[in-house]
Amino acid sequence: MRIHLMTLIAASTMLAQVPMRYPETRRDGVVDDYFGTQVADPYRWLEDDNAADTKDWVMAQNKVTRAYLEAIPGREAIKTRLTKLWNYERFGVPFKRGGSYFYNRNDGLQNQAVLFVTPDLKEGGRVLLDPNTLSKDGTIALNSISASEDGKLLAYGISVGGSDWVTWKVRDVVTGQDLADEIKWSKFSGASWAKDGSGFYYSAYAVPKEGDALKGVNKNQKVYFHKIGTTQGQDQLVYERPDHPDWGLGAYLSEDGRWLFIQQSEGTENKNRLFLKDLSKPGSAIEPFLDHFDADYTVIGNDGDLFYVSTDKDAPRHRLVAIRRGQPESQDWKTIIPQSKDVLQAVDLIDDRLVVVWMHDAHEKVEIFGLDGKKQRDIALPALGTVGSLSGRRQDREGFYAFTSFTYPSTVYRFDFKTGKSSVFKRPKVDFNPGDFETEQVFYPSKDGTKIPMFLVHKKGVKLNGQNPTLLYGYGGFDISLTPAFGVQTLTWLEMGGVYALANLRGGGEYGSEWHDAGRLLKKQNVFDDFIAAGEWLIKNKYTCTPKLAIRGGSNGGLLVGACMTQRPDLFGVALAHVGVMDMLRFHKFTIGWAWKSDYGSSETKEGFGNLIKFSPLQNLKPGVKYPPTLVFTGDHDDRVVPAHSFKFAAQLQADQAGPAPTLIRIETNAGHGAGKPTTKLIDEAADEWAFTARNLGMKISLKP
Repeated sequence: MRIHLMTLIAASTMLAQVPMRYPETRRDGVVDDYFGTQVADPYRWLEDDNAADTKDWVMAQNKVTRAYLEAIPGREAIKTRLTKLWNYERFGVPFKRGGSYFYNRNDGLQNQAVLFVTPDLKEGGRVLLDPNTLSKDGTIALNSISASEDGKLLAYGISVGGSDWVTWKVRDVVTGQDLADEIKWSKFSGASWAKDGSGFYYSAYAVPKEGDALKGVNKNQKVYFHKIGTTQGQDQLVYERPDHPDWGLGAYLSEDGRWLFIQQSEGTENKNRLFLKDLSKPGSAIEPFLDHFDADYTVIGNDGDLFYVSTDKDAPRHRLVAIRRGQPESQDWKTIIPQSKDVLQAVDLIDDRLVVVWMHDAHEKVEIFGLDGKKQRDIALPALGTVGSLSGRRQDREGFYAFTSFTYPSTVYRFDFKTGKSSVFKRPKVDFNPGDFETEQVFYPSKDGTKIPMFLVHKKGVKLNGQNPTLLYGYGGFDISLTPAFGVQTLTWLEMGGVYALANLRGGGEYGSEWHDAGRLLKKQNVFDDFIAAGEWLIKNKYTCTPKLAIRGGSNGGLLVGACMTQRPDLFGVALAHVGVMDMLRFHKFTIGWAWKSDYGSSETKEGFGNLIKFSPLQNLKPGVKYPPTLVFTGDHDDRVVPAHSFKFAAQLQADQAGPAPTLIRIETNAGHGAGKPTTKLIDEAADEWAFTARNLGMKISLKP
């Protein structure tokens, strides 16, 4: 039996032409002067998330949005199918400490994955930590875990309501009980255990002022050591740099436990410094190691004071070098794995070998090298896709990794270094037939002629008649690469008859630092040109047409959607903007936003303002323009891209919209930037998104129940 929605969706499309009635949004007379240019900001008051007026506005907007979405015939059928597809057992990649393996498992519809521990992976093991017991609605998530060297203690960080703030706790692995230890106000930090298990290193910020926890600026990060059995107030301050408040500081230990690495970052720039402390010598000082802030440096492992380092110094696609302590200059380095035509994406030291993940045209392959740099073998992968979460240590004789692609649910493999073979550890069973779909990769020209790769996924036998509902997705920033991955949301879209297009825009890391540099700062417009060109290519090649073309992106990708729909409102049939950076003139004034200046520049400089004002979505909305149907998504606990971005953009869009197309905002409660969002909220959000898209693209669909 199939649920037929053709008539229902077609009828609801007619309803979409009725002009919307939005809540009244107060406009204030706020005007800023940027180097002689006056810029109005009438909705500045919406930046105060604690104000009663803002809370009332959120409630009023959600009421209108919910009424619209819940009236769409077929939404419940879409939700039913999403729920059915989501209900499959999935596993994380195991890691081993002491005699114990740790891994995550979700039985299907659990809001949060459960952490298991076992001495033998052939057995199921026992529950060590179930985050679902920490809150009724699943909004307390397990953010990070770290086990001590002997596997007897677990440091785990939890976040509430999607916030980036983490509270660290410690659990006795044997008894399953928590110790009294608790650490608050940590953010952008892991926990790195001392070799003897006496405690761990972590990073934290000062306690925020009352009311500022979700929007106050985060600076002056510090590194501490927490000794087990003591209070946070007794923690040892290991490193701080009050002379450089913009420095981000993190700490991790070498696998042999001898070296403490302090890694310094500044914003999101792909550069860092490394400092060393020799823990084998009590009272030793922290000393500079790689201190020029001229490239990206990641220590993979070491032999005594010889360190294996992945870097893009003089190698925009990365290389692996050996650097001896006291000889940090590049002329003294020994190249182990030279730069290739592909991007050296990741290196792990397992079984005294180098396991290397390469990126080739936005998909990945894996090779194994000796420490002498000689290639030993490939690890065969089942399809064109993505490798994730490599797990293993230098002394191990086995490793684990996950593989995924658009129609290949994430599968965990065990690799035996003795035999050189992979075997399936856990393969999920999802209610669909991968053979019903096909994936292809195309390369299309951007505005300046640059060839941009794009993946296309759709049902087999799709007709190129220009009438296929198509979802175009992109990101284009911060050296982040988009590679093939399975997602229930995407699969449901494909089952609805949609084409899924993923464009690998400049600004990402698909081809190394040069590709990233070509889409940031004064070249940021290249990213929007790449995305617009993707839409034009899809139309020209008869995959779709403007009334059938939706665009989607989140965070920096939300900026992408906002910029492109304001630059080319005539090109797109639907715009879906998730947690976007919409006010490019003020992003640096909240939480960690200042760190994005390395990609965006800043309105604090004349040059930066002159560039940002050209594409900032909020300031480029114009009255009298017919914008496409738009659904803006944000969360009230988003302290990465504060919801004020989406609030102000939605308010201005509703004021300026000339046509009947709906411009709505969906504001999730107890949700943040996306990480840790419970399954129930993910399903509801996806049902709303696809229902809105189907209604406004006039889709005729049918779905299995």
